[in-house]
Amino acid sequence: MSDQQPVASRATTAGTRPLQRLSGSCHCGAVRFEIETDFPELTTCDCSICRRKNALMVKVHEDHFKLIAGEDALTEYRFHTGTARHFFCRTCGIYPFHRKRVMPDHFGINVFCLDDFDPAGIPVRHTDGVGMK
Repeated sequence: MSDQQPVASRATTAGTRPLQRLSGSCHCGAVRFEIETDFPELTTCDCSICRRKNALMVKVHEDHFKLIAGEDALTEYRFHTGTARHFFCRTCGIYPFHRKRVMPDHFGINVFCLDDFDPAGIPVRHTDGVGMK
C-alpha cells in the first residue's frame, strides 16, 4: 500500500481529514512499515535529540503501526529517563520512528520517511521537550 488512499469513510478524530494507510521506510529500504492515521497534527520537539534530528512527527497508536520488514536492521537509542525508544536503521542511519515516553503505547513517526507524503496544510504543534522532567 504505497499511496495515500483513504482507508475508510468514517469520521476522523479531527473531523477534517480522511483516515489513510501509508507505507514508509528508511533510506536504504531495510526497515519498512505501515501506519494508519488521519493526521490531526504534526509535531516538532525541542529536546536535545529532536533538535538534532529535525524530524517532523505524527503520533500513531501501536494498533495502527505495523513493522513490515527490518526488525533485525533496527538499532535502538535511549537517553534521559530511558523510557522513550528511538529506532534507527543500522545500515543507513535513518530515524524512522520511536516509542513515545509519555505515551508508550504510541509511536512517533518521522513523516519524512513516509512514501509520497506531503505535510503541507497539516497544523504543526511545537512541543516543549526541554521542559519535560
